Amino acid sequence: MDEHRPFADSRNGAKSPSTTVASSVYVKMRLDILTGDLRPGEKLRSEFLRGRYNAGISPVREALNRLSTERLVCREDQRGFHVAGVSKAGLVELTKTRCWIEEIAIRESIEWGDDAWEEQIVLSFHRLSRTPRSSEDLTYAFNAKWEGLHRDFHNAIIACCGSHWLLGFCEQLVDQADRYRQLAAAVSYPKRNERNEHKDLMEATLSRDADRAVAIQCAHIRKTADIVLEANLSFLPDDIDLADPSRC
Repeated sequence: MDEHRPFADSRNGAKSPSTTVASSVYVKMRLDILTGDLRPGEKLRSEFLRGRYNAGISPVREALNRLSTERLVCREDQRGFHVAGVSKAGLVELTKTRCWIEEIAIRESIEWGDDAWEEQIVLSFHRLSRTPRSSEDLTYAFNAKWEGLHRDFHNAIIACCGSHWLLGFCEQLVDQADRYRQLAAAVSYPKRNERNEHKDLMEATLSRDADRAVAIQCAHIRKTADIVLEANLSFLPDDIDLADPSRC
């Protein structure tokens, strides 16, 4: 299921007003978390969210519950919701896990990918490379079009892995990584040449060189993590207690 589409009414396929509003709030709040507009650890008070998203308590509550299942939002007993925390240790663990999972996806996709798969990779790279990284010229500003095309490109690489479960795991990890990636972009723009990194990944994949493609992708992932870690951002703690639901 595409989590970004409103649910349909189960009786006749029509979208009920309450469901449509709840889905809209969910999509907007999710984007605000991934882009950092809602900061890690920020309290998500009901009155604030209702005003920000122009919605009632029920759609807001539904959106918060959905986001909590994705570990983007955490709930504390008697204290309400807050944006899930980030940490240096969490970033290191996430980076390591992404490299493990995406290696499998890349190798399987290279083995089973067909001509249509190759064409989609080339097309997605072409579209991405023609789109500005930032919506502003001199400083970094979130560019929704680039972000969507960036995800399309990486999804195209692993599209033929043959497992919806594996694709789903990769998607969840990318969602978590996006918050760190926005931090890296703000620090490294415009010095980092991501276009060349993507071009190298495309060429290794199309040449069916699985070892090289995996190495390039893992280096690509680790470079983002290194940028964030080396920046030593003051609000990024060394660790969080992952066993404590109030600090998830």
